[in-house]
This record gives sequence, structure tokens and C-alpha cells, in this order.
Amino acid sequence: MSQQSPDRSTGSPPPRPDASMSLLNSVMNHSLDEGYAEAAARRDAEGGGLPRTLKAKLGLAAGLVLAALVVTVGAAQARISAPVVAKEREELIDRINSETAAADSLARTVEKLRGEVGDRQRAALRTRGGDQGELVALLAGATPVRGPGVRLVVDDAKDASAGDGGGPRESSGFADTGRVRDRDMQRVVNGLWESGAEAIAINDQRLTSLSAIRAAGDAILVDNRPLVPPYTVLAVGDAKKLSSAFQASADGRYLRSLHEDFAVRTKISEQAEVRLPAAPSLIVRTAEPKAAARGKDNGQSAADTEKGTS
Repeated sequence: MSQQSPDRSTGSPPPRPDASMSLLNSVMNHSLDEGYAEAAARRDAEGGGLPRTLKAKLGLAAGLVLAALVVTVGAAQARISAPVVAKEREELIDRINSETAAADSLARTVEKLRGEVGDRQRAALRTRGGDQGELVALLAGATPVRGPGVRLVVDDAKDASAGDGGGPRESSGFADTGRVRDRDMQRVVNGLWESGAEAIAINDQRLTSLSAIRAAGDAILVDNRPLVPPYTVLAVGDAKKLSSAFQASADGRYLRSLHEDFAVRTKISEQAEVRLPAAPSLIVRTAEPKAAARGKDNGQSAADTEKGTS
């Protein structure tokens, strides 16, 4: 008995995975616009856009030859001028090095001459000061000094900051931030002079009658030289009297109030010997003519007197 095969009906094919991406399929299948496609087909039919007449072909060939000639000439000129440019560069470098060496040599000469002038000025103060030559040299800062004295260290507070404040010390841009100011050092130095100091130096910067203590931002300048804390003040004089007189003075009390109110750190101690250097920038501003030697006529003496400068 034969078996009848089962009836198998064919169903619809499964949908394509990209059926929902019709726009993307259209772009992929028709990447070239129809107008561009027609123009490309027409150009291919006409011979690919290349010139077909002899005149057009000759013109194209002449243009290509001219372009190649321009490129070749430019490359040749660049190759020829390269050594010239390199040579000029080397000459410029040599000139810069030579001028730099000359400037350095002149700077060394100026520094040497400045030192010689300073030495001669100090020697003149020592030898031409008469009976008070040593005292004049000491007061002018022309010579190094050593002897008993005091050592005063003034430093910013531990938590000092450079911000603005509104406290009682605020004036001219300074605020009560625990930082030592130029006016604080001015009062300290003036108090030491008033208490009997014979010579004073701050951070090895010798002070004279022409010294100035100023500020530039948060930095303290002594004779236009910036100093950094802590500020070590050395003063020559009777150590015990100088220390007690300064602490009892108004400026000493001012320094103590800075410590109590703004945590500025201070420490003063008596020293058996302190050493102070000579002033680095001593300038003789006036001079008097040397007295005429005896035995010369009055005309010669007057001429010698007229040579004096001031």
C-alpha cells in the first residue's frame, strides 16, 4: 500500500535583516546622482573628455611641458640657493657669538673698573679724612666693621599670606597678613641708630646715610637690592646697652607689638663680635680742591684753586 507524501506548502521567504534600512540601501545602491551619472556617460561617449583635435592636443602638451619646466627651474634654484642661505645663517650665528663675547668682555671691564673706583674712594676717605679719617670711613660705610653688638632676626609669621586684609596695618596696599613690611624694617633700623648703633647691616647689606628701605610688591628692597626673609639685622655697638636701649624704645615696643598682635617672629641676642661688610655702592658726591702748596705765586695758587670740583 503506497503512502501518499505529505503536502508541503511553501511559505513566504523570511524578511531581509536590512529591510528597515531602505534609505541606507538606496544610498549604497545609487551612490551617484542621476544627473552626474548622465554627465559621466555622455563624457565617456564623447571620448573621455580628452582633446580630440590636433590643436587641442598640442596645447595640452605645451601646458604640461611648461608646468614641468617651472617645477624643474624652481627645484634647481632652491638647490643652488641652499648653500648660500646656510652660509648666511652661519655668518649670522658667528656674528651673534662675537658680539655676545664682546659685550661680556665689556661688562667684566666695567665691573672691574667699578670695583677699582670703589676701592679708591674708600682709600680716599681713609687717608684724606684728617684726624677723623677712620670715623669718616666708618660712618660712610667705606670699610668693613667688626666688634660687639646685637643680632636681631625678624621673620614673617608662620601662617603669613599675601592676600588683602582689612586690619589696622592696611595702608598703601599692605594688609595685616603677618608679613614683615618695609616700614617695619625702617622702624627697626631707625630704632637701632637711635639706641646707639655705630654700623648696621641687613642680610649682609651695609646701610649708610644714603641707604633706602623700600618695597616692590611683597619684596623688601635695601638700596634697590631685594632681600628675602628672615631678615637678619647686625648692629655694632655696646651690646648690652644697645640691646636694652632698643627694647625700651618706641621702635622696640612697636616690634614687640608686631609679635604679639600679628605673630611676626623676632629674636634679639647680644653678640661678642659681629662682622659687617663695606657698603657695595659707595659714591663720593662732593670734593674740595687741595690747598695750594706754599712757595707758589698767587696766580698759580688761584689757578689750582679754580680746578676744584663739587
